[in-house]
Amino acid sequence: MLPLMACSLVSLAVVYDRWMAFRANRQIDTRALRSKVMSCLRHEDMAGSISECESARGPIASVLLAGLRAHKQLKNKGESTETMRMVVAQVMEDYGAQAMGVVNKRLDVLTTVGTAAPLLGMTGTVTGMIASFSGLADAGSVSGSGGAVAAGIAEALVTTAVGLIIALFAVIPQSIFNRWSDEIELEIEESTTDLVEFILTQN
Repeated sequence: MLPLMACSLVSLAVVYDRWMAFRANRQIDTRALRSKVMSCLRHEDMAGSISECESARGPIASVLLAGLRAHKQLKNKGESTETMRMVVAQVMEDYGAQAMGVVNKRLDVLTTVGTAAPLLGMTGTVTGMIASFSGLADAGSVSGSGGAVAAGIAEALVTTAVGLIIALFAVIPQSIFNRWSDEIELEIEESTTDLVEFILTQN
């Protein structure tokens, strides 16, 4: 039970941490941010688009900011449209991978707990049943030993139940977090496409 309790505490800590992080990110209107950035770019206000991203929070703003800064530097150097397109796309892709690493931070812990908790529970049950049957063998035919063994087996099965419950409280939040993570990744890809298409059409 001690390893199971440790798993439950770790799982709760990770779920709380990731819940707060995703909750903060979902409060940001990223679509409005993207719209403002593209509007500034269409009006040739590069400084304004960069300022919009700097004042915002979250992975979408960070990836857009990296792409805009790269675009500004290349444009000031007089690079060709194709060069700017390739470099900006690569910069945003690389930065997007880093941003997603932060978004998915510690989610692998929930995977580990979801896998390990049922196994720990089953291990506790097996060792408990071994002890119960050992007690039955030692007791021989003593009256009432069957009831004691049954009680021991019932107690041992508690570890399996606890392990399954802990696994559920790790796997279900992880599934929700993975869906939210996929949404963020899709928005990063859309932001990259928007900026790259702008570069192709405006230069």
